[in-house]
Amino acid sequence: MKRILTALQPSGLLHIGNYFGAIEQMVGLQKSGDLFMFIVDYHAITVPQDPKELRKNILFAAATYLAAGIDPKRTTIFQQSRVPQHAELAWILNCSARMGELERMTQFKDKATGKGLAISVGLFDYPVLMAADILLYDTNMVPVGEDQKQHVELARDLALRFNHQFGETFIVPEPQIRKEGARIMGLDDPTKKMSKSATSPKNYISLMDDPKTVEKKIKSAMTDSGSSVKAGDDRPALSNLLAIYSLLTHRPVKDIENDYLGKGYADFKTDLAEVLNLWLKPFQAEINGYLKHEKDLVKILEDGATRAREMAERKMQKVREKIGVNL
Repeated sequence: MKRILTALQPSGLLHIGNYFGAIEQMVGLQKSGDLFMFIVDYHAITVPQDPKELRKNILFAAATYLAAGIDPKRTTIFQQSRVPQHAELAWILNCSARMGELERMTQFKDKATGKGLAISVGLFDYPVLMAADILLYDTNMVPVGEDQKQHVELARDLALRFNHQFGETFIVPEPQIRKEGARIMGLDDPTKKMSKSATSPKNYISLMDDPKTVEKKIKSAMTDSGSSVKAGDDRPALSNLLAIYSLLTHRPVKDIENDYLGKGYADFKTDLAEVLNLWLKPFQAEINGYLKHEKDLVKILEDGATRAREMAERKMQKVREKIGVNL
């Protein structure tokens, strides 16, 4: 079975972009592969976090995985910081990574713009820790959005470089890009990815937004010029909203467009908000059900971390031997 690895940052409440871009497809993949899903809390602290909120968000991410249908008996679910080998391998990979490689990372450029000397080294070095996350488990496939593909390519380069210098050690992973729904865009700016760290809450639909909030956000969502409900390269806002509608209803965009022939944006947005709320209601109930049993959530994460640590240590023993620090 192929080993598949994916992760989520616990930096703020998760939104529908996280679900459709990452979590949903994992439910199917756990049946056909050896799936590792973890919560990257060390990635989260590359920018300032409130400790109490971070802890709450870690538990929320775990509850969301389970509510979505991830089975801890089939899938290894764990917390990144509970496996110290991630940080150890990241340091070793740092010693072969190049400054120029990291400076070219578009996500770093986007997050660093305008912040000057306030940028942390961790934010700059984020992609190397991500490479360690991937390579530590002999990962074959990494499902990612288009914006993360560059990071997987760095992991591939670092694996090949290490293998060339020290002999075969790491499997070279392959990115898997979901063609539809991989990149849900912001409701207030359809040229940028939906983000839980956006300055305005109008950017995203949180998985825990109440019905009135969902309705308000959808009705205020940006639209394109004109009045017809149609997607197109020149209509990014409508294309985004139609993509969300399609993902929620499992219907082709063309069929949805046909439903709104002769109708305007108001009718479409009203229906989209209703569909979103119908989808969110049972999901939210499942998440809240898991959150009421915090000890059970912690145990699931610790059981997963125990398995992950065993595998990670076997890999690190080999890595230490290769570089000459195992005495």
